[in-house]
Amino acid sequence: MDNHEFPAGLTAAEAAARQVAEGYNELAVDQEHSLFNIVLEVVREPMFLLLLGAGAIYALLGDLHEALILLGFVCVIMGVTILQERRTEQALAALRDLSSPRALVIRDGKPLRIAGREVVRDDVLVLSEGDRVAADASILTAHELAANESLLTGESEAVAKRVPSVEADITSSACRVYAGTLLTGGQGLARVTAIGVATELGKIGKSLQSISSESSPLQREIAALTRQLAVIGIGLCVAVTALFVLSRGGWLNGLLAGITLAMGILPQEFPVIMIVFLAFGARRIATQRVLTRRLSAIETLGETTVLCVDKTGTLTQNRMAVAALVVGESWLDVAQMEGGNVVELPEIFHELLEYTVLASEIEPHDPMEQAFQRFAQTWLANTEHLHTDWALAREYELTPQMLAMSHLWRIPEHSHQAVATKGAPEAIADLCHLAEPERIRIAAQAAAMADRGLRVLGIAKAVHSGDDWPAIQHDFDFEFLGLTGLADPLRVEVPAAVEECRQAGIRVVMITGDHPRTASAIAASAGIDNSRILTGAEFQQLDGASLTEQIEHTCVFARVTPQQKLVIVEALKAGGEIVAMTGDGVNDAPALKAAHIGIAMGKRGTDVAREAASLVLLDDDFGAIVKAVSLGRRIYANLRQAMIYTLAVHVPIIGLSILPLLFGLPLVLAPIHIAFLELVIDPACSVVFEAEAADAGLMRRAPRRPGESLLSGGQIALSLAMGSVSTLVVMGLYGAALASGIDAAVARTLAFVALIAANSVLIFSSRSTLPGRVRRGGNRVAYRVLAVTLLALILVTGVPAFAQVFAFVPIGVWYWLGAFALGAGSFGLFEAVKWLGTKMRG
Repeated sequence: MDNHEFPAGLTAAEAAARQVAEGYNELAVDQEHSLFNIVLEVVREPMFLLLLGAGAIYALLGDLHEALILLGFVCVIMGVTILQERRTEQALAALRDLSSPRALVIRDGKPLRIAGREVVRDDVLVLSEGDRVAADASILTAHELAANESLLTGESEAVAKRVPSVEADITSSACRVYAGTLLTGGQGLARVTAIGVATELGKIGKSLQSISSESSPLQREIAALTRQLAVIGIGLCVAVTALFVLSRGGWLNGLLAGITLAMGILPQEFPVIMIVFLAFGARRIATQRVLTRRLSAIETLGETTVLCVDKTGTLTQNRMAVAALVVGESWLDVAQMEGGNVVELPEIFHELLEYTVLASEIEPHDPMEQAFQRFAQTWLANTEHLHTDWALAREYELTPQMLAMSHLWRIPEHSHQAVATKGAPEAIADLCHLAEPERIRIAAQAAAMADRGLRVLGIAKAVHSGDDWPAIQHDFDFEFLGLTGLADPLRVEVPAAVEECRQAGIRVVMITGDHPRTASAIAASAGIDNSRILTGAEFQQLDGASLTEQIEHTCVFARVTPQQKLVIVEALKAGGEIVAMTGDGVNDAPALKAAHIGIAMGKRGTDVAREAASLVLLDDDFGAIVKAVSLGRRIYANLRQAMIYTLAVHVPIIGLSILPLLFGLPLVLAPIHIAFLELVIDPACSVVFEAEAADAGLMRRAPRRPGESLLSGGQIALSLAMGSVSTLVVMGLYGAALASGIDAAVARTLAFVALIAANSVLIFSSRSTLPGRVRRGGNRVAYRVLAVTLLALILVTGVPAFAQVFAFVPIGVWYWLGAFALGAGSFGLFEAVKWLGTKMRG
């Protein structure tokens, strides 16, 4: 097989047919909640149990009609809750599907990256270091391929893989790779032999394809608030029950009054709001081609103060092309050559390009090496400088100590081997043991190329005789050949995205392995501050305090190793920054794990990097990171407004449960009324606010302070004040109606209409905490919910059959409109409360 050809894989049609016949590459363990489990959780909810308890009391009192109506509401609430739970589960299931390991397969003779679950038997997998193997497969080709199979065997030592030499080897574990194992080195190809439950991993029933939702500070805060309100609710429930029994007698009716209050104060919406916002927020972020692997990352996005990004493929287009070649004093500008109708590459550059290709992988995935291959195939075709018959015998990896990599090649019918190396120009000059004047000349040439924004590599060659290969690259007698320069254009959207970060108070830091001058040129084009540049070599010259100070004031880091990325992240965190960082390689995983938000590359990143990250960029696009930050801020801001609304609407429910009892008035609310209100509140506080568009100035504000509470003391006070306004308006109407001699049922109906109207306009007022900053339009969900609420209100207060169920009586149109207008008029009072709160804070 030619080194640059892929083996025959399946066609797209064959793969689709096989998937239909054999199913997806999934394990049997179901990570989702089943419908039964969801129903079981719902029936254990306090609100559900309170409704059942109220129904039982009505039955004991002989009011079977009321008991059956409450049972009907139980079914309705169960249906709404189950529907919402299923939607949330579907959102999380979509995220689980996206977060499963990706696989690079050969389809129709071309590499194609697909979800691991879409792999079928007889697919050809392209294996690379850092990948998680998607299915059991038999090795076809292997180049220094090794896998960590501790998941299956418990042994942490990597297992070397090889191509079967005889038929019997096919079943040998050394000639196979297994689903779920991690490739720790090398490259290769393998044909899939088993998927899903038929794999070795499937047989032992372990699943690695899940998203863990760990407890975050926000989740803990909401849980604490929920517990506090629940304790208060239980205490008030007991107090109201006792007060009713002492003042009016009848412990069953007293218990009903207590249950009504408990239903009104129980904060069961809080956890619902939380999971709905995070799950649907993650789906919104996914529309920007950013996968949320950990839901807790969404809340942290709004706190991000530093965004550390790679240059290649994130700020740039990752479309490398050879742009310049330098041999001695001879320079070749590729753009001028190709534009000038040159038919062949000048002879002086042939050997440079030849050894550039020899120093690259045989079947490269790196964009730079792919660019070398394309250029060589174009300009060295039909020459003696392409060596498909040479065999790669030894590879010397790039290390933090030596920024160069070498390949040792066996030459047919020759006793010696050829050695090709490429790397940082200064590293190659060091390997060649060049004199100082020559080093200075090469450094100047590299700097001139870097000033054009080119990525510069030095190339050298050596000849070695015998099979006793040196342990390190320095022991070869290298000859310097020249420099190659590659261009990778900046993404068009990057400057605007960087500027948006700057306005949002987010510092963008570029970290690259490139030459400092290349980094500086790209940073300047992107709008990143390049006034100070720190290199990896300078890292080692600085002590802890000096290094921290330098990192704090530097936005461009060049010639940085993956290990040094971790130092940068830790130093930024120590300085109080909230750090988001991108990475793609195996060695980036520690830094991604250490960052508050690790962001892995979806296309060119390894599975190890993706598993260590909180977010995955499916298109490796910097602009998508900024959009994700903006969405993170929007989600948090809307969650805050939803909590303000939810807290406020519970205040009048509590007030209307307690005040009539204290003033000796007929009770306004019964459990059935609370059930109706819950059907209004739940969608309003979750779906409506979740769909709110972002405030226009959201990305022009400073990041949220770390540890800042979801609701500040002032915001809680504002919420309680707006709820108190609703209580006074509705209670005032109820008391005035009774005082004027209106029947209690009519007064209750008027009060309920006013309460629903007040709650409805409170949605619009709660969309912003600033007076006069009410958002108009843009949220169709809000209008749909309000339309349904209004229709339901008309039915329960205007249609006799429904009104009787709720202990209401149909009232005249003008009475109804008057009560509704009074409740809706609370909007002005809500805005006045917000204005007063702003004045007091100012």
